[in-house]
Amino acid sequence: MAITVYATKDFAQMSEVASDIVIKKTVETLKKKREAVLGLATGNSPTGLYKHFAKAANEGKFDSSRIRSFNLDEYVGLPGDNVQQRVIHPESYAYFMIKELFSHLNKKFIETRVPYGSLIDQKILIKELKENKNDWEFKGTDAGKSISIKAKPKSKYLAWIRKEILDGYAKKIKAAGGIDLQIIGVGGRGHVAFHESGIPFKGSSVLLVKLDDNTIANAVADGHFSKKSDSPQYAISMGAQLVYQARTVVLVANGARKTESITRSLLGDVTPEIPISYGQQYAKQGGELIYVIDRVAAEDLLVNSKELKDRSIILKNMA
Repeated sequence: MAITVYATKDFAQMSEVASDIVIKKTVETLKKKREAVLGLATGNSPTGLYKHFAKAANEGKFDSSRIRSFNLDEYVGLPGDNVQQRVIHPESYAYFMIKELFSHLNKKFIETRVPYGSLIDQKILIKELKENKNDWEFKGTDAGKSISIKAKPKSKYLAWIRKEILDGYAKKIKAAGGIDLQIIGVGGRGHVAFHESGIPFKGSSVLLVKLDDNTIANAVADGHFSKKSDSPQYAISMGAQLVYQARTVVLVANGARKTESITRSLLGDVTPEIPISYGQQYAKQGGELIYVIDRVAAEDLLVNSKELKDRSIILKNMA
């Protein structure tokens, strides 16, 4: 199945085009199945999409009470004395989804799930990792790495994380019948969710990720956290291998920071250095991959339209 790229003029048009696609796909799915399963992303890029999506649901274009959702990622180590405080922390992705989508729906989803990062006590995690170094190993070639917990760790806490937090989330997705449509954004280095650059594709189902120092520093610099000690050091995330098992993947991205990774993901090789490049392989295996990006993020693709055509990538220039 070919890859389709919509190059839009700005954020507003990007949001409208992406929402039209997601709404259409949701309607089609609900004609075939009792429930539609959506994979959701956080960040600035999908916020406009979510506003249009909620408006369409409230206008009766589809029944949002027949939708089940799974989010891509969640922090480990948000400030708070207990799980409840971490879940409703203003920087949690659970809070983000309530603010940007769930609270705007007149008819709520059947179920919403965010990875269970808030259940993990970061202090205990750090202690267990330090004291049980034979129970796990780093995977990745860059600063941000996944922590692969071995099948039979001695640490009961790490065993619980592997079984309930990581494998448990993947099993919930499987039990729901898999994701029909997955919305993703992209980081400046081509990462999807917290599947950071350099983390291998193989085995990247649900990951425990050690965030790199630059990510932590940026979270403070951008005003998300007042100081480094408040900024989470870990996260739970769907990996690229799981993301690209959805029947349809819709990537939304805008701005110059995304241009290089967007270009390399479609015109370069498939490489863990650019995790979203795995979408090329996904499309070859029959997956439906759709990029909806603004003209700034699409700048290099527009210049190389012939190469896109040679690769059987459909470019729709709406800019």
